[in-house]
Amino acid sequence: MAVIVALGAFLMTLAGGWTAQRVTDRRHLVLGLAGGLMLGVVGLDLLPEAMHAAGDEVFGVPLALLLFVGGFLVAHVVERLLAVRQAAHGAEEGHGHGGRVPEVGLTAAAAMVGHSLADGVALGAAFQVGGGMGVAVALAVVTHDFADGFNTYTLTTLYGNERRKAVKMLFADAVAPVVGAASTLLFTLPEEPLGAYLGFFGGVLLYLAAAEILPEAHHEHPALSTLMCTVGGVAGIWLVVGLAD
Repeated sequence: MAVIVALGAFLMTLAGGWTAQRVTDRRHLVLGLAGGLMLGVVGLDLLPEAMHAAGDEVFGVPLALLLFVGGFLVAHVVERLLAVRQAAHGAEEGHGHGGRVPEVGLTAAAAMVGHSLADGVALGAAFQVGGGMGVAVALAVVTHDFADGFNTYTLTTLYGNERRKAVKMLFADAVAPVVGAASTLLFTLPEEPLGAYLGFFGGVLLYLAAAEILPEAHHEHPALSTLMCTVGGVAGIWLVVGLAD
């Protein structure tokens, strides 16, 4: 089941890249909805399940919550390091597309591929916990991979790389969650380490929604419709959680 869902993520990633080539003014609505869905999955389903599975406390704080914060911080540190590296390249080499270095775009896209691989592992791990958790993470992964595909293609071309390279990076990003989910067929994770991992994953996912997806959605189009799409995404996940219980 995890591999089948990952194939859906494969198609959604390709759809995201295709949309990056086609969508103009409606992009903000898609990203606003994606951010809302991600926020809802993390806060209303993924994090509570992770806390239940992880169980133990460390110095008075549930392990899942500590790793949730850790995941958020790790994602923030990685993004800042990439930003510093990008600025250093721009200052030292000052060439490329509009002063941007093509290699930086490829590096950022490669990071997206690595993250999609981790998405696939999280998906397979969630289905090991149980169907409810698997469905919740599936929603997060499929929604997030649409944005991943969108951003992978956009980042690659933004730095002056030709379309052929952007399509290759997009395809690699689409295959990554399938490979990650398939890898979990080779092993079964115990419930407590699995809960800890999903807590960490939830922190990373929340950071992507709060620091990248939603700001990008409102950057050029701070419209009420975008906000309503975000609220609608959260409400939709709430409805799914309520019906599942």
